[in-house]
Amino acid sequence: MNPADNERSGAQLRADAPAPHDATRADDTAPRLAADSTRRRWWTLLAVSAAQLLVVLDGTIVNIALPSAQSALGMSDASRQWAITAYALAFGGLLLIGGRISGALGHRRTFLIGLIGFAAASALGGAAVNPEMLFGARALQGAFAAVLAPAGLSLLTITFTEPGERGRAFGVFAAVGAAGSAVGLVAGGLLTEYASWRWCLYVNVPVALLAVLGAAFVPRDRPVRGEGRLDVAGALLSATGFAAIVYAFNEAEPLGWDSPKVIALLAGGVLLLAAFAAVEVRAPRPLLPLRVLTHRARAGAFASITLLFVAMFGFYLFMSYYTQTVLGYSPVEAGLTLIINAVAALAGATLVAGKLHGRVAPVALIVPGLLAAAAGMFLLTRLTAQSTDVLPLYLVPALILTGLGLGCVLPPTASLATADVPPHDIGAAAAAYNASQQLGAALGTALLNTVAASATASYLASTADATPTAASVHGYTTALTVAFVILLAAACVTAALLRADRP
Repeated sequence: MNPADNERSGAQLRADAPAPHDATRADDTAPRLAADSTRRRWWTLLAVSAAQLLVVLDGTIVNIALPSAQSALGMSDASRQWAITAYALAFGGLLLIGGRISGALGHRRTFLIGLIGFAAASALGGAAVNPEMLFGARALQGAFAAVLAPAGLSLLTITFTEPGERGRAFGVFAAVGAAGSAVGLVAGGLLTEYASWRWCLYVNVPVALLAVLGAAFVPRDRPVRGEGRLDVAGALLSATGFAAIVYAFNEAEPLGWDSPKVIALLAGGVLLLAAFAAVEVRAPRPLLPLRVLTHRARAGAFASITLLFVAMFGFYLFMSYYTQTVLGYSPVEAGLTLIINAVAALAGATLVAGKLHGRVAPVALIVPGLLAAAAGMFLLTRLTAQSTDVLPLYLVPALILTGLGLGCVLPPTASLATADVPPHDIGAAAAAYNASQQLGAALGTALLNTVAASATASYLASTADATPTAASVHGYTTALTVAFVILLAAACVTAALLRADRP
């Protein structure tokens, strides 16, 4: 071989050989991809938590603004409740359909649709020029919340699978949900007092748009194939059944549980849901596969979260009444008092449940959480009209205990509700979990308010020289005693359903 041939061969070998830094570049690829995946996961948590805040916030933020909205729009006393009820009916009635849509379209796509629709409905409600426009906007908010909530929880479930990260993620998600009601009351008071009642709706728009920007980093998921046509019969029966029961709970507050209207709504709702169950057993593609409900661990999660919300929403109602009517707090001061509960819930969800997720069995978090909340309720049952130093001796300890309990229960129940669920059932399981919360909240508000009103009237009729304040406090403590018993029952039911298996 002549020197020219040698030179050409050497040049060819040098061209074929990898560059010295190629190996380093390949070695760097895996860490970069892992870091990018981690960032995307936490962006998912941020976007889903913002959406959860919107959904929970709008269950309470309008309550304090309602008197101002009523005056501005000329609502009658009989119709004003629809600013609250329209949201609750649409949200509760359409949740199962929202879960099915989330699976059929893809959770990320459904999540974005829900956010944009919720923002548009909020803007429409803020610009309302008459009661009908406001009520319609609130119903639209509830409809978009019904697709947003299951899609968000489903995204969280499929994104965080490693136990440590899953615990932290569900802890943050639950903390936002737990704090949302209290934040709604505070925000509603501040916005109504210093801006306008309309901003209680407008405020959702920037939050939703920020969540949309965050969702741009959420990993794409594929729609569930083979879903087939929508279970129309199941959809109609579930929507009307849930709506009838939620409406009955709302009507029981002003009319009483013995009202023919309430009894008819409850009976009709139960019959519709019974027919829904019968349809689902036979449907080839059921809206809510009964295997989601009959699984022992998920049944325990649904039961505990429903009973917890029955007790806690009654608790929030009476905290608002007691601090304003007995202690003389302003609406803003009453809302700020509940921030103690929100901070305690945040600590329980992130510092306790979030860190212990995967290390202990779920029952070891849920049952102590229910008992802590029960202890907080029991403390308030000791109140009388003559109690002194109420804030430091009663309210603060009770708010801390109930907040810690709520924070310890929400993350493991949310995780259990969607754990080990086949991909095609995740949307349905997430929707059922949210529906449990909605039914518990509606029942708790109506049931405990009725108990309080009855106990107050009975005290005035049977006690000589009874003052209105003493009668009101007696009504509150009687209702909170019922809430205490409900939480004890929830702890017993949960302990029976959830075996202390290894995490």
